Amino acid sequence: MNTDKIKTTHVGSLPRPEWFFASWKTLRSEMSKEAHLQLQRAVDEIVEFQLSAGIDIVNDGELSKPSYATYITSRLDGFGEGEPDEARANGILGDIIEFPEYAHRLIESGRVNVDEMRLVCVDEVEPNAHGGEEIALDISCLSIALAANENVEGFMSAASPGVISVFQINQHYSSQDEYLEALAEAMRPEYEAIAEAGFMVQLDCPDLAMNRHLGYYKQDEQKFMKSVARNVEVLNHATRNIPSDRLRMHVCWGNYDGPHHCDVPLQTIIGEVLRARPAGLLLEGANPRHAHEVDVFSSVTLPDDKYLVPGVIDTCTNYIEHPELVANRIVAYAERVGKERVMAGTDCGFSTYADLPNVVPSIARAKLQTLAEGAAIATKRLFG
Repeated sequence: MNTDKIKTTHVGSLPRPEWFFASWKTLRSEMSKEAHLQLQRAVDEIVEFQLSAGIDIVNDGELSKPSYATYITSRLDGFGEGEPDEARANGILGDIIEFPEYAHRLIESGRVNVDEMRLVCVDEVEPNAHGGEEIALDISCLSIALAANENVEGFMSAASPGVISVFQINQHYSSQDEYLEALAEAMRPEYEAIAEAGFMVQLDCPDLAMNRHLGYYKQDEQKFMKSVARNVEVLNHATRNIPSDRLRMHVCWGNYDGPHHCDVPLQTIIGEVLRARPAGLLLEGANPRHAHEVDVFSSVTLPDDKYLVPGVIDTCTNYIEHPELVANRIVAYAERVGKERVMAGTDCGFSTYADLPNVVPSIARAKLQTLAEGAAIATKRLFG
């Protein structure tokens, strides 16, 4: 909770340093000493990148991960090539199906990463030794980078069971419930390792919003909401050993600059979302389709043990927001839920896929700077 200022953070992925990414794709599978040293150097740089921009709660930029939801296929056994699935094989998102020329452009540009959506669950899902090494390395690198900076809090992102099931569909277990339960148990060690290292655990949960126009775009809302309720239940079970105030969750509608006219309204899902254990809730609040949904919190009461991290910076555009606009957005949320329970964040990550950042590195830094500047303006208005 804020006591004297509006704190700043972001959702997770940041543009990878060019020198790092070129070699890391090759070294990642080897887990060699050289790979360790390169990742450490890159994490040191990305932490300084955030701190110099004025961000309070920082992370490792998700530098070791090819993307936020598919990275787990190297950490867990049970995934491989399966039977073709229409939606994933063609990169179909419900909001662009009416605009085939735009769908083609997204796929051609890589914004819809068809190749990474082809892996499915083909066997029992279990953690593997390589995954344990990757988790330990991520934790070690961020710990070392933060040790050089006093009084800086860190967070680490991890895919939720629900979002894993969206991108790596089940072609092995007898039911979706059984698959989700297996994912929850397989991911639990990663969540707990992050918490035990002293970092805030961020659960990435686009399944609670984006999956309405991905996996459920041809089905009715009732079926989708049933899946939301089940995914929240499984998430709560997977994080049962971690205090709620050491958890935060990110809910979004997809980090791409598409039409988004099929997005499920926040009002529809907010009741189920607030049943989730994490104390912090990161939501999109800057993009044109969801900026108005700050008004949801005029009628929905935020539980006393939760706080909001609205996105006040759009991560799909290279526009640099004005600090006054950022401040206005922050204040609008503070007026509805209280200045103590609002942190300033971004809509999503700046580089959902490692090799295709949405925003170029220099502009990403400028946008983080304007996030900090806007938070400073909002602090003066709210705290005096």
